[in-house]
Amino acid sequence: MSNSSKVQKIQGRAVVLRGNDIDTDRIIPARFLRCVTFDGLGDHAFEDDRLQDPNHAFNQGANAGASVLVVDDNFGCGSSREHAPQALNRWGIRALVGGSFAEIFFGNCVALGIPCLKMGAEERTRLMAAIKANPGAELEIDIASASVTVPGAGSFQGEIPAGPQRQLLDGTWDALAVLLESASQIDAVASALPYTHRFQA
Repeated sequence: MSNSSKVQKIQGRAVVLRGNDIDTDRIIPARFLRCVTFDGLGDHAFEDDRLQDPNHAFNQGANAGASVLVVDDNFGCGSSREHAPQALNRWGIRALVGGSFAEIFFGNCVALGIPCLKMGAEERTRLMAAIKANPGAELEIDIASASVTVPGAGSFQGEIPAGPQRQLLDGTWDALAVLLESASQIDAVASALPYTHRFQA
């Protein structure tokens, strides 16, 4: 796979969003699912929550440009809409760290090359405190070790299932890139199939 598809380390500032069971309806309200493309969805991430709460993390100017989202338990539950990780991605999020993630949401994130690290409550509480103490810090997420490093605060251990971890590290999360890289093999197999010759001029 090309190096551009490999997700090995992610660096950036973090934004902390507290609360369990934040579902996909809250991440991107249903009225935005009528879009033809995903362009512009980032502007509407958490729109209803942000309208109701001026202090919402995504309303804070200091969090603009953050690329790591740190959450609590069961994040991304509810409707299995791919628009949710698309909205986060287009807002600028490149990785998530949380207590747990809904299975379909997790899979949709991996399909975009967005790692979701699970982290235990005690370790996550320490990580959130480190971010609060130094909100401008550039975190580094290492996919191979499933760890998060915060300057001045040390390393925090998470976990990623082996399958998705390998997909991210070797770039096979990108289904289109895998398909294009195998184009010659696909052509070779297709040309060897006897029934395809009936359709050739």
